[in-house]
Amino acid sequence: MPQGLRIGGASGFWGEAALATPQLLAAGGLDFLVYDYLAEITMAVLARARAKDAQAGYATDFVTAAMAPNLAEIARQGVRVISNAGGVNPEACAAALRQEIGAQALDLKVAVVEGDDLLGRAAELAAAAPEDMFTGAPFPPLEKIASINAYLGAFPIAAALNRGADIVVTGRCVDSAVTLAACIHRFGWAAADLDRLAGGSLAGHILECGPQATGGNFTDWQAAAEGLAGIGYPIAEIREDGSFEVTKPAGTGGLVSRGTVAEQLLYETGDPQAYVLPDVVCDFSAVAVTETGPDRVRVAGARGRGVPDAYKTCITWQDGFRSGHYFTFYGLDAEAKARAFAEAALARSREVLRGMKLPDFRDVSIELIGSESQFGGLRQSEPAREVAAKIAVRHPEARGVGVFLKEAVGLGLSAPPGLSGFAGARPRPSPVLALFSCLLPKAQVPATVRDAAGTCAVPAAPALPLQAVEPPAPPPVPHAKRVAEVPLIRLAWARSGDKGDIANIGVVARKPEVMPWIWEALSETHLRRVFGHFWDGRMERFYLPGSHAMNVLLHGALAGGGTSSLRNDPQAKGYAQLLLAALVRVDADLLEAAV
Repeated sequence: MPQGLRIGGASGFWGEAALATPQLLAAGGLDFLVYDYLAEITMAVLARARAKDAQAGYATDFVTAAMAPNLAEIARQGVRVISNAGGVNPEACAAALRQEIGAQALDLKVAVVEGDDLLGRAAELAAAAPEDMFTGAPFPPLEKIASINAYLGAFPIAAALNRGADIVVTGRCVDSAVTLAACIHRFGWAAADLDRLAGGSLAGHILECGPQATGGNFTDWQAAAEGLAGIGYPIAEIREDGSFEVTKPAGTGGLVSRGTVAEQLLYETGDPQAYVLPDVVCDFSAVAVTETGPDRVRVAGARGRGVPDAYKTCITWQDGFRSGHYFTFYGLDAEAKARAFAEAALARSREVLRGMKLPDFRDVSIELIGSESQFGGLRQSEPAREVAAKIAVRHPEARGVGVFLKEAVGLGLSAPPGLSGFAGARPRPSPVLALFSCLLPKAQVPATVRDAAGTCAVPAAPALPLQAVEPPAPPPVPHAKRVAEVPLIRLAWARSGDKGDIANIGVVARKPEVMPWIWEALSETHLRRVFGHFWDGRMERFYLPGSHAMNVLLHGALAGGGTSSLRNDPQAKGYAQLLLAALVRVDADLLEAAV
């Protein structure tokens, strides 16, 4: 039987700290380093960069910061590397990497996985006129499209490894594919090994956000705060059956615990019984997360339900312009002064727009940071004496946004007293690159591997029908003699994120005994009390008995999502914090013993 596989997760986003690669290499014993750089927002940014420069459009710091200083050690240890740093221009990324390898006189083979970039087929896709798979919106105007990328899976990457690549660079693939590909290559998993593929995908999901599995963004952040500057990056030790253990390099900061790993398990997922990836539809509802030692957690129980016949495909397109600015006020009545200033800035801007015969703003946002504006009706603070007024606008034309920026700044001498701010250049209008998502049959998206030996096509794995499953029955609430109200944080860990315009909040019971109370408490009524000032769409709740957890989805809660929203938190990063602060009911006798 092949030996286990040891993989280090060295990047969770474009801009990740450069300390991860040398730290993981110093730990030793790794088979692979994997790097995830891409999100929908990142693809939009890279598309804009490529539009200006044909050689741009990839995560340049993968080459300059992650690889260049560490290539010699990577070669010495024989560690192989997989990265989706190619963005919308993987061949340019690979060329820069090969140039650096040559300059260091090293013998490392680089391969590129291609096929995800469908921008050249925009007219063909527009003719088919698919609707957005989440909102039903029509296909965007052809002339405004910036990028079109299918989310490829792991098998093309595994094919590149089978051909002898030391470093594989991809364009858009699902985040977990960089880890799953290493598993397929090492263990020889086939397309029908659904449970194993689901386990390898879950390992990739845990690694894909780097230190979020080792104490970053953890509810009990104080437990991971010591040594935060040198936080450890995650290592997954994966077995042939798809189970794995999560750990981190010895002597590093942070924490690996049931809580840190379970939070990441739920992060940015939807239905945990239908987590759809190109290679497998996963069921994580029965996954068990168990501490097996200090900074060591075992994860097992992922199941595969089938293989989809299509790739999720995302299109970024220019949908007007947006910008905003922060104006700080302090002193008596700071909140009232800030709001009066914001309303005056918008009123003056609208007057100018009318004079220019331009339409009104498509959207505006005023948030008074420091006044608990994010808490809505659950605010507990007195009127603040120090706030930052975040004012943002969206307009079909750049000059419309420019009007607001000029008029808001120009109101400075007319403002109520207490206006201040750190000096800097006036912001500029920036294009809104909106997101459109649809499904394309895999047969229409051929993937290829390009390396020194040439180019080979990698056929897509055949689809397998989805196995039916019953959703787990929610846990019944036992009888209680006495009931107490406490903040949810006393009972649970929680982490939130986004998928387009959907906010996801994963909630994990600290002790199994309190899970029934958490499920009962987080009803639609309670969620609207906490988030109603952000959200009036539909809600979904899912129960995960294996990890004593639940997942909440708030549809339409992000005002368009990260690529176009005007919100201070367009990706719901703090939504879990709002939920954890709200009071919930629990058995008073159970409370002290369970928590």
